[in-house]
Parts: sequence; structure tokens; C-alpha cells
Amino acid sequence: MPGHTAQHQSKPIQIKVVLLGEAAVGKSSLVLRFVNDEFQENKEPTIGAAFLTQKVRLDDAVLKLDIWDTAGQERFHSLAPMYYRNAQAAVVVYDITRESSLDRAKSWIKELQRQANPNIVIALVGNKLDLAGTPEPTESAATGESDAADEGSEEGEEETDETRAASEGIGRQVATATARAYADEAGLLFLETSAKSGEGVVETFTEIAKKLDLNQIASNSRAARSGQLNSGNNGFGSAGEAGNRANADGCAC
Repeated sequence: MPGHTAQHQSKPIQIKVVLLGEAAVGKSSLVLRFVNDEFQENKEPTIGAAFLTQKVRLDDAVLKLDIWDTAGQERFHSLAPMYYRNAQAAVVVYDITRESSLDRAKSWIKELQRQANPNIVIALVGNKLDLAGTPEPTESAATGESDAADEGSEEGEEETDETRAASEGIGRQVATATARAYADEAGLLFLETSAKSGEGVVETFTEIAKKLDLNQIASNSRAARSGQLNSGNNGFGSAGEAGNRANADGCAC
């Protein structure tokens, strides 16, 4: 595993993780399952972004994951760079019962590869595995019903959609092999999850942690802190301004 050494035992290493994906794919439910091990029916929509933290132990290192759960509605898209800026990892989520959500995930991945940290670890995650139901379709078997969700649909509709899908027998529309082939070609981690049952959720964040270069991240963090201290020595005013900017960003990254 890259960069995992005993020097990290004393203090948790902060890792910024961002969740991206269109509305109603279950991003908030994934984070809630990971952080609190719970699942809420009819969850309220995310407005802008929500922030949660969780610690993960990996070998001799402790990681403190600062997780930014972004809203999936198109009107919040312009805010996304503020959240994935300087992120060490991204979880891009799609709904396995809605083929159009994978297309949207691919768009997010292209944007990350173009604009985010060049060393960012990206995981493509197919959620709602509990709704897979019917056997996996071939690529040509998906129906136009996958596009039924409006672009502006609210994130909070995701659990209502799950209930409806289960009652109507809606099953998988994105084959595992199709998504995995894309992930392999793009150099991504790939997992399937169910926020409702918890399947694959912890494994997602654990696999991301294994891919991180913790030595490099810790080194960058020390350099950033040193730079802030040196800047602070130049005068009280500049240090105060830096602190205000940090509070405005709301991000310890």
C-alpha cells in the first residue's frame, strides 16, 4: 500500500473526500450509513453540501475523513469546484437502476480528471444494489424509463424512488460488467453498494484509503502548516485574514 508507515501513528491524517453524482442516486444515504451506520427513509434533499467526518484505521495509520456530500441538482453544479478543490479522493455515485445516472457520473469523472487534484483517487460507485432484483441486462436491454427522473429532481426523493422501484419490480439497468469495464479503462476504483443494507459501503472508503499516498499527503499538510505559520510571522493582519478565509471556506484541507 502506498505511503503507509509507522510515522503516522501519533496523529490522524486529514483526508478530504467529496461525493458527486446526480440527484437521487443515494449519496447522502451512503455517507449516513458509513458515518452513523443508519438509513433514513425519505431523506431530505441536500442543499449545497453537507459535511461529515469519520475516522478509519488502516494498518498503523489513522485517517480522519472530511467528507463533503454535494447536492446533485443541476442548479448547484457551479458550487462543485469549491468542494472538490484540493480533495484527495472522490466518490462518484450512480444508481444501478437508472442508466442515465451512469452517464452523469462519467461527466463528473471527466471534470475531476480535468480540473481536480491530479493525484486524486476516484471511486465509481453503483448504489441501490438492494434493488438489483432482476438479472443483469445486456447493454441494449435498458429501457427509456431510466431517463424518467427530471434533471432538477430533489436528492431527498431517492428513498421514495427506492420504495416505488421495489413495488413496481424495477431492477438493474446498468450491468456490473459495463460499469467495471469503464472504470478499468479510466483508471478508477469500482464498487457496488447498498446504502439501505450497508453492503459495500465500508469497503468503498477502505479501498479508497488503501490507494492514498499517505506519506505525500502528510508531507503536504506539514508544508502547508509551516507556510501558514511563516506567513503569520509577517504580521497580525495577514494571519487574521488567512483565518477568515479558512472559516469562509469551511474546509480543513
